[in-house]
Parts: sequence; C-alpha cells; structure tokens
Amino acid sequence: MVECGRHRPASARRYHRRMSPAFRIALLALLALFAGCATPPPAAPAAPTVVLVSIDGLPAAVVGSGRMPTLDAIAATGTRADWLVPSYPTLTFPNHYTLATGLRPDRHGIVHNNMRDPVLGRFVSKEASARDGRWWGGEPIWNTLQRQGGIAATMFWPGSEGEIGGQRPRYWLPFDGKKPVEARVDQVLAWLDLPRERRPRLLTLYLEQYDVASHAAGMHSAQAMQALATIDAGLARLRAGLQARGLDRTTDLIVLSDHGMADVRGEDIRYLDDLVPDAALQAEYGGQVMGLRAAPGREAEVEAAVLGRHDHYACWRKGETPPGWHFGRNPRIPPIVCQADDGWRVWLHRWPEQPALKGEHGFAPEDPGMRAVFLATGPSFRPRTRLPAFDNVDVYPLLAHLLRIQPAANDGSLSPLLPALRETP
Repeated sequence: MVECGRHRPASARRYHRRMSPAFRIALLALLALFAGCATPPPAAPAAPTVVLVSIDGLPAAVVGSGRMPTLDAIAATGTRADWLVPSYPTLTFPNHYTLATGLRPDRHGIVHNNMRDPVLGRFVSKEASARDGRWWGGEPIWNTLQRQGGIAATMFWPGSEGEIGGQRPRYWLPFDGKKPVEARVDQVLAWLDLPRERRPRLLTLYLEQYDVASHAAGMHSAQAMQALATIDAGLARLRAGLQARGLDRTTDLIVLSDHGMADVRGEDIRYLDDLVPDAALQAEYGGQVMGLRAAPGREAEVEAAVLGRHDHYACWRKGETPPGWHFGRNPRIPPIVCQADDGWRVWLHRWPEQPALKGEHGFAPEDPGMRAVFLATGPSFRPRTRLPAFDNVDVYPLLAHLLRIQPAANDGSLSPLLPALRETP
C-alpha cells in the first residue's frame, strides 16, 4: 500500500535519460498514483454560533474599572471598541431594535419607549402593544437568519415577542424581570445543548439589572454595584458553560450595551408650560426627550414660544433636529422635539411627578455619559484588538457577517469592524 505524502521519487528526473521505456512507463504510473493521493484543500470552517449579550444601560467607562472582572477579561483578551455610539433617542427600546436591525429608530419606527401611531394608536413598552408585530419595522437579525435556513433563540430582547413579518425566533420567552441572571444563562446553555438540527446559531441574552438599579438609586450606588457583580457572575457562568461544552472554540461572544447612564437630581426639571399655556400643548411623552404638538389653531403660538434654546433644554421642528441624530422623518415623531441637557428633564405641571430617580439616560448620543459598550471574543475576532468608536447600526451587518448570511437593507457598515476580524469579505 502506498502512503500519500511519505515517499517522493526525487531522483526520477536525474535518471530520466537512462531509463528503459518500460521503466519510464512504470514510473509515470507511480507518479500519477502519488498525484492522486494529494491532500485535498481543507473545507471552509463552519459558521460560528453567535451569542449576543446586552447589559442595559452599562456605560463604556465601566470597562476596565475593575468592577466587572469577567467583563474586563473579555476586553483585555478580545476585541474592544473605545465605545459604541447609541442612536437617538438613547432609550432602551429604540436602541435594542436598532442593534437587531441595523436601522435608525427613525427608519424602523420604534422612536421612543412610549409613542403614538396615527393608525395603531398608543405604544407603551411595558404593555401588550409592545408584543404587536405591526409596530416593528425592518427585519431583525433573528428573522434574517431564519429566512435563510438558520435557527434563532432570544432570552428576552425588545421586539422578539412580536410576530414581525410573520415570524418570531424559533425559541423565545416573554420578558420576566424576576427571572434571575443565572436562570437566564442556564436557558441559553440549554438551547445550545439541543441536537444539532434543532440548535440555534444566534442566541440573545438581555440583562437589565444595572439599568433598574441605577434608575432607582444612582449609577454608583450600592444597588448598582451589586447589579454589576451579579451580571459579571452571569458572564462568568456563561463562559464556563461554553468552555465545558467545548463550544468556546466555535462561538463568538459579543457583549454590548444599548446606551450609557448619567446621575441626575430629581429636582432638575424644566416645565414647558411655563413658556406657553398648557391648553396650547398636546405632549405625547416627556422626560429627557419630549415630543409634542400644538393644539389645533395654536401652532404659530406654540412654535414662537417653544422652538430654540432654553435653560437646560432645546426644541426643534421634527425635521430640523441635529443632523447627527438622523431623526425626524417618521410619522410617529410629533411635530416638535425637545431634548434636555445632561442631568435634566422636560415635563408639564399637570403630569404626575415621577419617583425621585437617581440615574437616567435619554440624553444626546454625543454626551460622554451615553457612550455604550462593545466587546467581542471568539474564533472570528482578533485577540487584543482596540477599535475606535463606531455607531450601533454597524452591529447588524457584523452579525450577518459572522452568521454568513445576506443582510437585509440597513443603515450600518461592516467597515469599522474589519480590523478586528480574522476573515474579511
């Protein structure tokens, strides 16, 4: 028996001229046999599994602070962005759905956590309207994957509870804020234990504990620090679970946040009805971002009083907001948009007072406190790579690239992430 690649008749050419015709024929046959034993080129590696983890409200400044050792280890050994630039407005539902679709809120239609549509009526993020797929435009990554033959699973993610374009993730759960981090991680690992033909290739994990604690007690409070520790332990549990299954070599892990957080004082409020009578206003939502329209026939009065710069906030017509916000075309955006400065909010006297929140987001995306996190590790990423800041619309084309699927139309670009990828298109 001939072993391929072991014996090489290197002297064949040297004695070619002295060979008999019969020997020459035999030698050519032998060379042909060796040629047939050539090692075929290696098959392209299978597309990795992708686990996408969102830590709601986690500021970029937490990375490297020592408060989350597991997070810091990912940052030190994998790919880290200086920060991830959130989309406007810097709220949970708009930005999570931007991460999932690569579309700006102005395009996918989730322009606020609470909003109004001329046809669909009122949307409230914590109510049944959020599970109505008609509100959610664009194509989320789980639909993109499943349309192309893959399987997705979502351990909570805004938008995943609605039937969008006729489908949901193969595996999904309704949001339950009481479900512990450990149980959420274990569910993700359980999905990865499914037989190959039923196993998801994309899994999301949503962790809101830091955001909740920071709102209630402040971003540096004992409650917030405990939330960071709990989340970090969950990340360690996830990484250990992947390693125990031998999946760490075939799984890309991305850890990010939707926006940052800022400490606020409950008394730092500006009331819009100090500028114009309350009866002239029809405000649809308020807080760090206020959307409003004038009562019929009072448009000129309201615009004259409200538009422009004020003490700790500014107001624009919907189509005239700062260009970098990419905001103002969607019919769900009211005619006037007001944005509070860092630490402040815009309110009306007739509205009930909010609880004395200590931490908030919703400020301008260029505000340093709103900078979000992006970390990644796994077979697709170069180790110890630092990227400049990039927009969160770029996450969707990255996910499509990792999953080796064709992305739907989106506002993002893979270009900012190319230096971090082992294989580029």
